[in-house]
Amino acid sequence: MELIKNTRQTADKTAIIARNRAYTYGELLDQSVRFAGCLLEGRPDLEETRVAFMVDPGFDYVCVQWGIWLAGGIAVPLCTTHPLPSLRYTIEDTGAEILVASGAYADLLAPLIAEEGLRQISLEEEGEIPVSLPEIGPERRAMILYTSGTTNLPKGVVTTHSNLENQIATLIDAWKWTERDRILCVLPLHHVHGIINVVSCALWAGASVEFLPSFSPEAVFEAFEAGRINIFMAVPTIYFKLIAWWEVQSVQRQKNISACLRNFRLMVSGSAALPVSVLEKWKKISGHTLLERYGMTEIGMAISNPYHGERRPGFVGMPLPGVDIRLADEKDQPVGTDQPGEIQVKGGNVFLEYWHKPEATRESFTADGWFRTGDMAVLEDGYYKILGRNSVDIIKSGGYKISALEIEEVLRQYPGVRDCAVTGLSDEEWGEVVAAAIVAAPGLNLDNLKNWLREQLPAYRLPRRFILPDDLPRNAMGKVVKGEVKKLFQDIT
Repeated sequence: MELIKNTRQTADKTAIIARNRAYTYGELLDQSVRFAGCLLEGRPDLEETRVAFMVDPGFDYVCVQWGIWLAGGIAVPLCTTHPLPSLRYTIEDTGAEILVASGAYADLLAPLIAEEGLRQISLEEEGEIPVSLPEIGPERRAMILYTSGTTNLPKGVVTTHSNLENQIATLIDAWKWTERDRILCVLPLHHVHGIINVVSCALWAGASVEFLPSFSPEAVFEAFEAGRINIFMAVPTIYFKLIAWWEVQSVQRQKNISACLRNFRLMVSGSAALPVSVLEKWKKISGHTLLERYGMTEIGMAISNPYHGERRPGFVGMPLPGVDIRLADEKDQPVGTDQPGEIQVKGGNVFLEYWHKPEATRESFTADGWFRTGDMAVLEDGYYKILGRNSVDIIKSGGYKISALEIEEVLRQYPGVRDCAVTGLSDEEWGEVVAAAIVAAPGLNLDNLKNWLREQLPAYRLPRRFILPDDLPRNAMGKVVKGEVKKLFQDIT
């Protein structure tokens, strides 16, 4: 495992900063090996035993994850905010035999531990350094992460050590990571974005990761102003919240923050479409054009705007090195230039399988081995533009395929539209009609908005139904849940 081997070259360097304490790479490796010994209990190899763990982001989290890998197990990180039924589903679906939980999480999971007869390990247990550790080949399964389950129950995405190394090494090169970097982690660690892009890339490069105990705009900016951080990665919702907080500060505080941000090396946005309005506001504040990229649980990162070169607003960029991309029609045939198609991916970054779902795995790949992402895009002048999920963001109305994301971008340009979500509703005449839910500022005149939209959009793309909710339903990552938006419409019609 190259990620862990690299630590031997930087043993005395700071790897992790958490809860006002710094930990070296040497401490990280030592504690990870000890935890592997605790897991093994004298066995030579866990042999892909699934180990579920619910641990706050920080030093302990990484030690547990690395310890599982060193012992030959499969890491199953649990979401620290999920209710017990969701945790039960993940544990039962993976067939986890060992559960690691810290603090209050152990109390939450106690009934499940008893029912399932799981072996429980506390972080307080002091493991001994094992006599030997198993040899872990690149083909071995390393991790199971769960999809969001937008169309069905969540599926367990299985990645091998080879998959993870491909994903990390590609980003190290593409985003020019070095041991001089220091990144602030505010992302949950049961998703690729936090696990791979932030923590694993930093530690592979010999850089440092600083963790916040919980997210708040004030705490983030205080960490920035300390002058240690030079890389930041977040979802669009976090940038939206940071902008809102910055806008209500004194002029002097705004200047101090902006001056600090201009010293950063890299700022990245992902996990959801980045509104152009957010990108432009953040650029005015920070002097940085956010690097937007495209990826998903099954493939890690696949497409990215360049580190050097034009970062085109509204586009996710070009294929990363070692990743093959094509756009295909409903028959898996490549489409022509400037034609919309499904993003299909090949490469060492692509996952192995959906856990114990061979049929779902087969259906996710074409006959010639391309992974079907379910995301629609168009290629314009060498850059890919995401049109949305084929299942929820592509509206089929009157023979047209309409991108909900493109209409949302237009709506956000109107003064008084704080946020919005566009979706398709079933209709006998049109198949689907375009509907828009709008989070409105006080005084928004809907008739004026409709008249303005007629000047901005072709007639077939105009929303035919509107609602004005106080807020929009979002998931744990802050992403609007389109299925819930549809339900809002259904409840009032």
